[in-house]
Amino acid sequence: MEMQQVRYFLAVAQTLNFTRAAEQCNVSQPALTRAIKLLEDELGGDLIRREGRLSHLPDLGQRMVPLLRQCHESAVTAKALATSLKKGEIATLNVAVASAVDIALLMPALSEMYAAFPELLLRLKRGGSPAIRQMLEKGEVDLAIGSAFGEGSDRLDSWRMFDDYFDIIACDEHDLARGNGAALEPTQLCAYRLLLHKGVDATDAEVERLTSAGLSLVNVHEVDSLGDLEALVRAGFGVGLTLASALRTGGIRHLRIHSIDVERPVSVCMISGRPRSREAMALLNLLRGADWTMVLG
Repeated sequence: MEMQQVRYFLAVAQTLNFTRAAEQCNVSQPALTRAIKLLEDELGGDLIRREGRLSHLPDLGQRMVPLLRQCHESAVTAKALATSLKKGEIATLNVAVASAVDIALLMPALSEMYAAFPELLLRLKRGGSPAIRQMLEKGEVDLAIGSAFGEGSDRLDSWRMFDDYFDIIACDEHDLARGNGAALEPTQLCAYRLLLHKGVDATDAEVERLTSAGLSLVNVHEVDSLGDLEALVRAGFGVGLTLASALRTGGIRHLRIHSIDVERPVSVCMISGRPRSREAMALLNLLRGADWTMVLG
């Protein structure tokens, strides 16, 4: 399989028109058709079906689009990396991470990217969802990781990483942490002071669902950062309310809350149609290719 064949196929899959795809790839239509036919022979089936002037993707073609797109993007990234290393260029990558997202989740991907681009200058920014959306739109960041950035917008390309939910956290020595692991009833928390992680940037709908399930958010401690939340929980100030993916560290116990099924997707987002650097694409591919099934323990 040659990357040229993959590129031609992706162009036709996007345009559903061989003539426009050939123009887009700057190649003659017969050459494009032959290349796609060779790719079909190798994969053992039709990727594109032509019916007069119209074309459509059969099942095999539809299934191959995301796989071959990622393959092509990885090849482009690898070629760009080799060129960059030869030239000794230094690049900057601006990444926005929502305050609710624990940086520990991203370290494997960030570390692998940094190993590939040792001269890279990383600019890591934090903020709530509205602020990060503005950073994206203004071009202040290359990509963003978090929730509720307005994924329904035509301007935003979004790739879901995993679904998060709300947990209670307590230190190992806390009374609640000594249970058998069964989900807590909201009424069990009435006897303890709650530390609310404001950094989770809970939406009105999420707050309503939490309170309607019986979880009181009145007269609680409030902290902005995960580091402060961890310190106060360890010091015995109370039990914390945060996301299940956060603070998966020794000495901290995560406890599910019965009857509360508030979930939120955590995604990596980029602005549609905007030029993307090889470094940004490398990080995107690493995040998309990561196994997130173990995130929530």
